[in-house]
Amino acid sequence: MPTLFDPIKIGDLALANRIVMAPLTRNRASGKKPGPLNVEYYRQRATAGLIITEASQISPMGQGYLDTPGIYNAEQIAAWRKVTDAVHVEGGRIVIQLWHVGRISHTSLLPGGAAPVSSTAQPTKAVTFTREGFVPVSPARALRDDELPGIVADYAHAARCAMEAGFDGVEVHSANTYLLEQFLRDSINDRTGPYGGSIANRARLLLEVMQAVTKAIGAGRTGVRLSPLTSFRGSCAPDSNPQALYDYVIEQLAPLGLAYVHVIEGETGGSRVVEGKPPFDYKVLRAHFPGAWMANNGYSRADALDAVATGHADLVAFGRSFIANPDLVRRLREDAPLNPLRADLLYGGDAEGYTDYPALD
Repeated sequence: MPTLFDPIKIGDLALANRIVMAPLTRNRASGKKPGPLNVEYYRQRATAGLIITEASQISPMGQGYLDTPGIYNAEQIAAWRKVTDAVHVEGGRIVIQLWHVGRISHTSLLPGGAAPVSSTAQPTKAVTFTREGFVPVSPARALRDDELPGIVADYAHAARCAMEAGFDGVEVHSANTYLLEQFLRDSINDRTGPYGGSIANRARLLLEVMQAVTKAIGAGRTGVRLSPLTSFRGSCAPDSNPQALYDYVIEQLAPLGLAYVHVIEGETGGSRVVEGKPPFDYKVLRAHFPGAWMANNGYSRADALDAVATGHADLVAFGRSFIANPDLVRRLREDAPLNPLRADLLYGGDAEGYTDYPALD
């Protein structure tokens, strides 16, 4: 059986090991693009089999948090090129996560003070990070059906920008109750017409995005992130029938030939077993998908070793442990102690709590 430390080929990407750095919003971009501090942060972690960058907005209207980067203009492409070059010099592989937050935003972050957009105008209890700190999100408006082709085009454009910036691929963010999941879930999507109602209609936007992105850059360089059960800090209820919804989604994604599917198991940042919910069978989802399967959410070293050895997953993504341990791959291989995380320094700031965590040596 394979181990966590064995190489693997996923789509067009050859990875040195199966340890993935999960996408982690750190709110340290400058002018909506990465700077020298971000270059060093990713360079330090290049021993990961694959780095998935922090979520990066596909358009100005896609931004939801202060000081997050974009990937839609020439200035951002040039800035990200410094990141990808640094990672590649160290022998690493890196993909960028493509993000539209939908209703999880604030008017102070959007062009001209515009309202956030979503599948719905329903209010949410979610909060976001602005210059005033964490504040409630602004009321959203429901996108018109005739606006959705523009959203799809923005994803494809961002994917092409990512290739110009030297990325090895992209991951489409369809998790954690952001825009694409706002269309997927019947707990949020109250639309009628071609993008609301049935599972097939609610999945339509995600599938159109995935088809457009794979056409733009190739399926072998494209992944997708899903979170079937998360409430994302209590901001949203899961779908009324998540098993049926995500079975359908995976069945429709399978023929595209994606490099991987990245699944957050259970509650994002919480337990992989969501209490009080009907049983959810991730094995059924995986059986529908022929590509690489990436598991995520609070995996320990022992959990990750077991997941790969038993075939539960082909790769395991680590989040907070990669924040505090730039040499996480070595520490996992040697079963060495991990640095403690400084949770008060997760969002915003400078090098402290970002690039100053020590390596073993």
